Amino acid sequence: MVKVAVLGAGGGIGQPLSLLLKLSPHVSTLALYDIRGTKGVSADLSHIPSASTVTGHLPGTLPECLAGSDVVVIPAGVPRKPGMSRDDLFGVNAAIVKGLVEAVASHCPGAVICLISNPVNSLVPVCKEVLVRRGCYDPSKLCGVTYLDVCRANTFVGEAMGDDVSVNVVGGHSGNTIVPLLSQTPGISSLSQSKVDALVERIRKGGDEVVSAKEGGGSATLSMAHAGFVFVENVIKALGGDKDVVMPAYTECDVVDGCSFFAVPCRFGKGGVEEVVGLGEISDGERGMIEDMKGALASQIEKGRAWAIDASANEDGQGKI
Repeated sequence: MVKVAVLGAGGGIGQPLSLLLKLSPHVSTLALYDIRGTKGVSADLSHIPSASTVTGHLPGTLPECLAGSDVVVIPAGVPRKPGMSRDDLFGVNAAIVKGLVEAVASHCPGAVICLISNPVNSLVPVCKEVLVRRGCYDPSKLCGVTYLDVCRANTFVGEAMGDDVSVNVVGGHSGNTIVPLLSQTPGISSLSQSKVDALVERIRKGGDEVVSAKEGGGSATLSMAHAGFVFVENVIKALGGDKDVVMPAYTECDVVDGCSFFAVPCRFGKGGVEEVVGLGEISDGERGMIEDMKGALASQIEKGRAWAIDASANEDGQGKI
C-alpha cells in the first residue's frame, strides 16, 4: 500500500501526471494538492476504475494531503515562456518549493521527494537546506527528476539510428549542464561525428523546442508528466522490494569534483537511493563536456543553497522582532 502526494496537481504537468499515477497498480492512495482546481481534478479521476483512491486538497488541508505519504512529487511552479531559461523561474519557484518542502518536513519527513519544478539544478539544493534546517534531511530520499532528458535522448537518437536505444544522460537539467553519454549507446559509431554533435545539441535544447512550438502557451507538460510517472513508478517498485531499479536522479553525490549534486544513474531500494552507480566508461569528448559545464552547475547549486540560507535567516530575524 503506497500513498503518493502530488503537489501542484492542478497544473499542466500535474494533471496528466496524476492521471498516469491513478492508473498505476502500484499506487493505493493518490492525494492531490494545488492552490485551486484539485477538487475537480480528483472528482474527475475518481471515476476511473483502478486500484487507487484519490483525494483533492486545497490550501488549509495540505497536512491531510501529506500525512502518511510514502512519495511526494512536486511539479508545482510557473512554466517557462519563450525567451526564458529555466533559471529565470528561480525566484518565484524557489519560494513555492520552499513552502511545500517545509510542509513535507512537518507531516511526512520520511517520504521520498521527487522534485520536477524548475530550475531543478538550483531547487533541489533549496530542498536540502530546508530539510537540514528541520532536522530531517536524508540524501537518499531527495531526488531531482531529470528523466525527461533521457526520454528525449532515447527518442532523438532512436530516430537517427532507426532502432530502439537506451541513452544515459548525466549532469544537470538545463542547457549545457545536460550531458548525453552517447558513446555508451551500442551502434552509435554508425553515425558521423557531426550527426552525434547535432544530437547532443538537440537533446540539450529539447525543452526549447517545446516552448517555441507552444508559442507562449508554456513548456513541456505531457512529456514531462510521462517522464515523471516513469521515474516515480520505478521508485515505488524499489520501495516495494524490487532490487533491479536503476534510474537517473539528480542527487547529492561526489561523482564530479566541485558539484555536490549531479544527475547520475542510481540504484533504488527500500530506503530510496541506495547506490550511486556512477558515470561508467565515457569518451574524452564527454569528459570535456563535463569539465566545461561543471562551473555553471556548481554556480546554480550554490545559488539555491545561498537563497535558502538567506531566506531562513530572514525568517529568524523577523521572528526576533
